[in-house]
Amino acid sequence: MFIKAFFLVNVAVVVFARDIHIINNCGYKIWPGWYGQNGTPDGGGTTLNPGASHTINVPNDWTSGRIWARTGCDGNFNCDTGSCGNSEHCNGKWGAAGPSLAEFGLHKWQGLDFYDVSLVDGFNVQVKIKPNGGSGDCKAIGACRENLLDSCPNELKLVKNGHTVECQSACTKFHNPEYCCTGDHGKAETCGPSKYSRFFKERCPNDYSYAFDDKTSTFTCKDANYEVHFC
Repeated sequence: MFIKAFFLVNVAVVVFARDIHIINNCGYKIWPGWYGQNGTPDGGGTTLNPGASHTINVPNDWTSGRIWARTGCDGNFNCDTGSCGNSEHCNGKWGAAGPSLAEFGLHKWQGLDFYDVSLVDGFNVQVKIKPNGGSGDCKAIGACRENLLDSCPNELKLVKNGHTVECQSACTKFHNPEYCCTGDHGKAETCGPSKYSRFFKERCPNDYSYAFDDKTSTFTCKDANYEVHFC
């Protein structure tokens, strides 16, 4: 009976989990980090050389999942962008505000997966999400028309060693409730797009550009696995 029960439990774990395949298409090394409210597999981080990939297995109902690229990390994991502590593994910590994000809420309302690419905090590398399998709309998203590090407004640039490493959002840069959609601006009716969020939206039309940019930025699929492409 014990052997039979053990087998059934393990089958259930395999059936009800998803794969997210993280791929480095950049011409340089990155250090992806990830976090989930109900599960952060493989310690929440890895190192990817150009062209390399890593697959994480997340819960079927992964909640508040986010994946980002750390860039420019030294041997102590002090990174130009996305730092989450002095380790390859983020171990349940969020990265510092500013990087592009791939976000997931799996098996939520009516069993749907919700996914998006968010530039609400800023942009450091282009991110694309591609569903594999699944049913429903299941669009590949995240194509930007240009590298935002090249066209970023001067006041939003994060510059290190003479190079722009991040195009920060107005919220991350200025911490203004009007840009962050907080306080008196905490509702869609009182927080609309700004000239800065429009900069992101015009160049990355299906990415989140500010907190209430839901209608053109949230996508759904059902029971899919996913690829996250950096660059």
